[in-house]
Amino acid sequence: MTGIVLTQYDGFILGPIAKVLGYLMEGIFNLLNLIGIPNVGLSIVIFTIVIYLLMMPLTIKQQKFSKLSAKMNPELQAIQAKYKNKKDNDSMMAMNAETRAVYAKYGVSPSGSCIQLLIQMPILFALYRVIYAMPAYVGKIGDTFRVLADKIISVDNANFLQNSGVDSIAKTVTMYGKNITDGNIQNGIVDVLNMLSTSDMKLISDHYGLSSLQYNGEYILSQLNSAGDVVTRGLIDSYNNFLGINIGNSPSFMVSQAWNAEGGVQWLLIISALIIPLLSALTQWINTKLMPQADTGKDKNDQQNSMAQSMKMMNTMMPIMSAFFCYTLPAGMGLYWIAGAVVRSIQQIVINKHIDKMDIDEVIKKNQEKQAKRLEKVGIDPNSLNRNATLNTRNVNSSSKPSMSSKAKISGMTQEEKDEAMRKSTEYYNKNAKPGSLAAKANMVKQYNEKNNK
Repeated sequence: MTGIVLTQYDGFILGPIAKVLGYLMEGIFNLLNLIGIPNVGLSIVIFTIVIYLLMMPLTIKQQKFSKLSAKMNPELQAIQAKYKNKKDNDSMMAMNAETRAVYAKYGVSPSGSCIQLLIQMPILFALYRVIYAMPAYVGKIGDTFRVLADKIISVDNANFLQNSGVDSIAKTVTMYGKNITDGNIQNGIVDVLNMLSTSDMKLISDHYGLSSLQYNGEYILSQLNSAGDVVTRGLIDSYNNFLGINIGNSPSFMVSQAWNAEGGVQWLLIISALIIPLLSALTQWINTKLMPQADTGKDKNDQQNSMAQSMKMMNTMMPIMSAFFCYTLPAGMGLYWIAGAVVRSIQQIVINKHIDKMDIDEVIKKNQEKQAKRLEKVGIDPNSLNRNATLNTRNVNSSSKPSMSSKAKISGMTQEEKDEAMRKSTEYYNKNAKPGSLAAKANMVKQYNEKNNK
């Protein structure tokens, strides 16, 4: 079995991820083929479930962070209010030390769930690449298309395919067939054929005589009678048939075909075509409702209220955008979108129940113990750090502005004397600690307090 490597996405980041996911998709398709149901739609559903289950630990961490954030935000807001309008270096360092202490207490990092999102996003984008170019990643499907490509090359080296004069085919060649003109003729043809609608495929089939071609003893394209009805379903149509819908076509194309069908409008086909975008919007809406919602209120600052409003707007727009994309893209993409939303909704219900049962106080206690052990390893007394990390407002206010005598003293110093004073100050605060380290910052806070509390 020969894979079609050149049609695979070769991006620096997404390319390798898509290749790994392609192996998974090929394994699922081959397993279904062994039990007699080689179906692209079913493969997409199983593939989506497997991927989201593998990402479950990241999802749990992300939701756990949201839960802990809601509990620790009042403490962070209190710190911000305490040091409001204080821009001197000592106040800023004290505020940062107290903020870090709160994050350590709850066992989360300031980056929050960004790390989980950064891991998940490339995987989700790579999923689209695999589903959009199945012949490039699933050898059996690719080999089926290769038979058609070889026939087209033998007839006129794909000249008619590239210059048929049909707008829809020309657009498809322009978007997906760049490899044809680059010299990788076979792979370029496979790219184009994989994206053609059924009517365009019939036009190409009639010109090149593709309907008689077989792969492993089975017809590749469906055999039609004089009325255009399917007599024998071909391999490609069998692969793409899911609950009576050809997932290689877009719902918009199916609606157009049904509306302009000979003999009158085919309402049943229109309803079937619209099910995918409608289900996509519905499942996306349910998914957003199950997600933790950011609240707005008097106790929230302007930035938090703005972020919450933006999130609500995005949650409103997502179902609409989902319906639009799934109406215009091949139905296989819509099927993936629906499967993903359903899996995420089920996951969210399970995660919500798990987090609701979670003892937040116990989690905080364990996080504090872990933080204390980390500090002890680097030679810092955690009790001393927590005590000294919090400067009282009186000290901050009294030291936020230099006194007149201090200003006079500084202004009367030469540049050499200022440099020497800075050196001694740095040595004082970095005593018994590596400059810039956590221990040095802890010393700075501690010694600042001691100096100003005398």
